[in-house]
Amino acid sequence: MLILDILIGLIGLGVVIFVHESGHFVAAKLSGITVEAFSIGWGKKLASFTRNGTEYRISMLPIGGYCKMKGEELLRKAIENSDDKIETAEGSLFSVSPFKRLLTYLAGPASNLLFAFAAMSFVWLVGFTFQSVGNKIVLMTDYPKLASQSIYPANRAGLETGDRIIDVNGRPIRNFQDLEQAVAPNPNERLALTVERDGKTVQLHVTPKLDKNSGAGIIGVSAWVDPTIGKVKSGSAAFVAGLKPGDTILTANGKKIANTMDYAELLKSQPDKISITYGRNGAVHDTTIVPSYGSSGSAETGLTFKINTYHSQRVGFFGAIAKGFQETGNTLSLTVKSIGLLFQGINFRQAVSGPVRITYYVGQIATQGFQFGVGEGLTNLLRFLSILSVALFFMNLLPIPALDGGLIVLAVAEMFTGRTVKPRFFYRYQVIGFMLVFGLIILTTFNDVFFLMKQ
Repeated sequence: MLILDILIGLIGLGVVIFVHESGHFVAAKLSGITVEAFSIGWGKKLASFTRNGTEYRISMLPIGGYCKMKGEELLRKAIENSDDKIETAEGSLFSVSPFKRLLTYLAGPASNLLFAFAAMSFVWLVGFTFQSVGNKIVLMTDYPKLASQSIYPANRAGLETGDRIIDVNGRPIRNFQDLEQAVAPNPNERLALTVERDGKTVQLHVTPKLDKNSGAGIIGVSAWVDPTIGKVKSGSAAFVAGLKPGDTILTANGKKIANTMDYAELLKSQPDKISITYGRNGAVHDTTIVPSYGSSGSAETGLTFKINTYHSQRVGFFGAIAKGFQETGNTLSLTVKSIGLLFQGINFRQAVSGPVRITYYVGQIATQGFQFGVGEGLTNLLRFLSILSVALFFMNLLPIPALDGGLIVLAVAEMFTGRTVKPRFFYRYQVIGFMLVFGLIILTTFNDVFFLMKQ
């Protein structure tokens, strides 16, 4: 499964990079810059043809592509000869105006943003389903074997196990995914909650705490999931014990199981066997499960609990466009906010992902979605790729040498000063940028490898 996740992830990540390079390609052509080669994929060339001065290639590694513009050799020649100017051969990158170069550099990130908007609009237009549980919560502190802290923001806010959170800052909450999306982006920000408790409505306020391992806001609650079995793996301990989908666990080793957290806390103590009382079709039965334990100490019983399927609201064409615009804007805002969290002491190794882990996440999200059908798999993939595209848009616009943002800075400077950048300065500027980016890639790749070794 890990290999399949990575393969699908490579293709998904390749789509995002391909979109980026296509933006550069189209803008270069419109600006009169000769594109010498445009490749789908990297590495060894498998096939190619030439049309209108551009060699179109299919390369071995399906990881995006690249756009090679005329002028790289002229830049290299100017550096070797210590020239003050880059020779401006017709169709070369440096033969066009700084404004056209700026548009060419900008077109890559802009294409990613446009892709994100189009993908999200399409997803809302065709509709989508997702798996989640309800808006009823349990406090982590009620399960000390599972909680990492003795008190959380939820405790300070006055929340209780069994509460239903129905509104956060005016945003309706119908399931636990809605709650996570309302809380996670807002660490250290005071949120107003509307809570349903014992048939009454209670108004509370909570300030999510920054989780330094993920960079997300947390309040210390988990979802209340009824202990009704959703799936039983063939040949597993639960299968051997005779449990079936639809059975409801009532007690385990003499302890009442009100929700799945009760069951998880029991497994945490690693019992040799579990005496189960369960309900099926109005009758009560008894059985025994003999769990196995992995190297990490996690229990393997072969059963998963039932979760709900939710459907997106119906919207027309213009509604889908509005939703696409709204979600793209929200993702961009969250991306900008996430950059600020890097300076608030988060665990860099845990919270920051590199290309390897991103590839894995893309594939994992897609394969998990395909378990519920092709449509759900594709919509999950498109939604994640849109988030990745927005991140690529923003990161590429940062004024760092070697990124599009750094090249845009040079083009703008040339527009205002009227002076062309000297070849040696351009070279050193790019080298510094490549060193920064390469160092970051190496660091995040090591983090990603350690992450995958634990999977």
